[in-house]
Amino acid sequence: MLFKTINLLLPVLLPSWRFFKTVAASPRVEVRVTIDGHTSDWVCSHPEPDHIGLGAMIARLFWNPQRNNKLYMVSLSERLAEAETKHSTQELARLVGATLSGREGAFEYRLLFLQRDGKKIIRFLEYQSPLLPIGKGAA
Repeated sequence: MLFKTINLLLPVLLPSWRFFKTVAASPRVEVRVTIDGHTSDWVCSHPEPDHIGLGAMIARLFWNPQRNNKLYMVSLSERLAEAETKHSTQELARLVGATLSGREGAFEYRLLFLQRDGKKIIRFLEYQSPLLPIGKGAA
């Protein structure tokens, strides 16, 4: 029992690629908004800040709910890419839609994967949601 517990804690305490069974491309979640008939360009749904101060970086080691949210989105996206489920699509819609609160209109999101082909990087679309009303993405 103790050995099993230590085995589960090792990847957390000593991160290493050896603890992962596979290392694959992480899906990119992009969103675009349609307001009054005008549709925006596709943008990253949860972009990383351009700069993080030292204090914020240290604080993020202990408390980082935004990063946890992004990891949850990646997990949902990977599951959706394997087999589309109502839960995955609704949860992704809810998380993406939450970043758009306060706006009127509709949005859609998509999952992109990047794949290396020699020296080129190819982007391929894995999933695109239907147009969803802002504020009711998980309905």
